[in-house]
Amino acid sequence: MQALERPNDPLECDVLPLFPGRLQKLVRDWLSKHPAEASTVAEVRLRAGCPVCVVYLGTDALLSGGVVTRDEIEKTLSLVSNCSYYALENEFSNGYITIPGGHRVGLVGQVAVWPDGSVRIREVGGMSFRVARAVRGAGERLAARLSGGSGRLLSTLIISPPGCGKTTLLRDLCRISAEGYAPAGLLPSQVGIVDERSEIAACYSGVPQHDLGLRVDVLDRCPKAKGIMMLLRSMGPGVIATDEIGSDEDARAVATALSAGASMLATCHGESVDGVKRRPYSSWLVSSGYFERAVVLSRRKGPGTVEYAGGLT
Repeated sequence: MQALERPNDPLECDVLPLFPGRLQKLVRDWLSKHPAEASTVAEVRLRAGCPVCVVYLGTDALLSGGVVTRDEIEKTLSLVSNCSYYALENEFSNGYITIPGGHRVGLVGQVAVWPDGSVRIREVGGMSFRVARAVRGAGERLAARLSGGSGRLLSTLIISPPGCGKTTLLRDLCRISAEGYAPAGLLPSQVGIVDERSEIAACYSGVPQHDLGLRVDVLDRCPKAKGIMMLLRSMGPGVIATDEIGSDEDARAVATALSAGASMLATCHGESVDGVKRRPYSSWLVSSGYFERAVVLSRRKGPGTVEYAGGLT
């Protein structure tokens, strides 16, 4: 599935158009004064009653020019949701919205708890725009260490805290798997992606916005466990990828895919292999040898710092 052609700067073309005019100007003025940092912006945070906060390279800047008003938060939310809060009810219950380009908008504010235990954010008081950047080549330096000589990547679990680049690495490993990579002995494979949060492929109207190669099939906004089984039954992929294994149901679906002969690329929140092994939903999956390789990322030398890449034994 071929990605749509997109402009180069995701912050400029996807995120800033969703800000009211004054906030757009504040951010653009800061970017023009800091051109070297413009391509490293990871987040833009809006908090009612506080200055705009731009997060980049492990630090941040509070922009001068006044505070964000409640009205500006409401206008931004209206633009993000295209004036249809109801259509995004499920996203509101999860505390974030995914917008075209794969960028995640985190939401905080007053929460209402419903009788069934579910929650909804009723009054939004703050928003965090996490900028998704596809980095072509991010996985190439690791490809040889993750290759098993069978022509495709070994099943690999990418572990890191939030904001350390695990989805960026996963995305590029999907592209590498689909295109093949001769230096690592990788042949082109059919790749299936279960993109529950629309962050890996960033589908818009069903079409990936990121470059994933020409042999990729995506189930967008599909629950991971269900999507993995759907791909196995309908598309026969050689490689399956999904983001953020977070439950026992997810782990069991991953184990089923691996037992069926597919290679699995997945991510998991954590700071080390040992930490992941101590979690109830992932301990048996990791300790029993379902995954053959692990990559641990941090921000120690900037996002994407590789702390470990190798076997799990």
